[in-house]
Amino acid sequence: MLTALDGRYGDRADAIGVAGRTASYEQLLGAAGAVAADIAGAPAFAVTATASLETVAAVVGGLLAGVPCVPLPPDAGPAEREHILRDSGAVLVETDFARRAEAPPRGAAGPDDPALILYTSGTTGPPKGVVLSGRAIAADLDALAEAWQWTAADTLVHGLPLFHVHGLVLGVLGALRTGSRLMHTGRPTPAAYAQAGGSLYFGVPTVWSRIAAEPAAAAALSGARLLVSGSAPLPAPVFRDLERLTGHRPVERYGMTETLITVSGRAGGEVRPGTVGTALPGIRTRIAAEPGAEIGELQLIGPTLFSGYLGRPEATAAAYTEDGWFRTGDIAAVDPEDGVHRIVGRASIDMIKSGGYRIGAGEIENALLDHPKVSEAAVIGVPDTDLGQRIVAFVVADGVTGPELTDFVAAHLSAHKRPREVRFVTAVPRNAMGKPQKRLLLGGLDGVGGLDGIDGFAGERR
Repeated sequence: MLTALDGRYGDRADAIGVAGRTASYEQLLGAAGAVAADIAGAPAFAVTATASLETVAAVVGGLLAGVPCVPLPPDAGPAEREHILRDSGAVLVETDFARRAEAPPRGAAGPDDPALILYTSGTTGPPKGVVLSGRAIAADLDALAEAWQWTAADTLVHGLPLFHVHGLVLGVLGALRTGSRLMHTGRPTPAAYAQAGGSLYFGVPTVWSRIAAEPAAAAALSGARLLVSGSAPLPAPVFRDLERLTGHRPVERYGMTETLITVSGRAGGEVRPGTVGTALPGIRTRIAAEPGAEIGELQLIGPTLFSGYLGRPEATAAAYTEDGWFRTGDIAAVDPEDGVHRIVGRASIDMIKSGGYRIGAGEIENALLDHPKVSEAAVIGVPDTDLGQRIVAFVVADGVTGPELTDFVAAHLSAHKRPREVRFVTAVPRNAMGKPQKRLLLGGLDGVGGLDGIDGFAGERR
């Protein structure tokens, strides 16, 4: 997996840069070797995954030793940290990048053995450990390298967390497999991205939205080769602003912790806002839809899928259909002509059944975001005695009324997709990757609960 560390791409003093510190491949290999010596023979080890060279060395050390690494979110509370450590059986390891091992020990792990255990939260219960093998990670990175024309000639820039697939697997291991130079900005600020001088940039929609809001920073990316967005849908207005300011149409991709990245736009290919491209090499997808419906659950199969949930065989089995396809829980549509995928939302909360129609929350959110006075939008369906579910939109906006937004959506989409209720909030609650936390909004509706303690909820109905 770590082809850049075997000398085939040469070396340079700044091959890896994180938060202002740089290291050569040789220095990284030495620091990782010291970690490998410390953890040799352990069942698993954990590292507090700060944006640092120490985190990179720890993950690489685990791969060298054949010991699965469990990245801990730096902001995890005591209960979450305790659960992850107890559930994984991992020993927490502190890393000193100044320590070196001249001859890094190599473990006997095979390609199908666990390489990473990433914890992901579901809708209920504590986080589950997602076991990813070296074979799955390598297959995904090779497929992405082909799709994005990603080579050792690139300089990859991002500032994403190192405990998620996006920042860690793609953003660190991807650079070490392709040989591209890595510049992690520490924090993903517009100024940091503008100053990095990269050819390939990774970001989540929040990052791209903030860059688009600073035209000078966005213009500085015009010399890049490719902008990639993921982890949540990129709003169409942000897409258009980036195209106007940078000259690039950003590529979106789709994936999950359990599947890694499975669908993506292509470098040099046609890219359309609101779509995530086509299946990567080796991946097959299908839509499990009701008869006559255009949208349904996205299911897939391929070499990038996880090995299972750690210690949860029943949960692992439930994640697959009887014929072996992984249930993503995401609602999607696929263009029958070109195979381009469009993600509508999560089956658990984004598939709205109203008045006999199956409606994806995502397309309503995109329509709302097309209004010039709307900066954020989240749409949910709530129980309704007449419609089954009624569409409720939570928006951050200024100088526009609820009825005006309802009419705006009805003019852009089918009339039955218009919100029956618009609530104005000061912010849509989001997690660390910028994904809306809709269940917090759901709790703020009359008769369901309150949003007490949730920053940014204004609560008025219009």
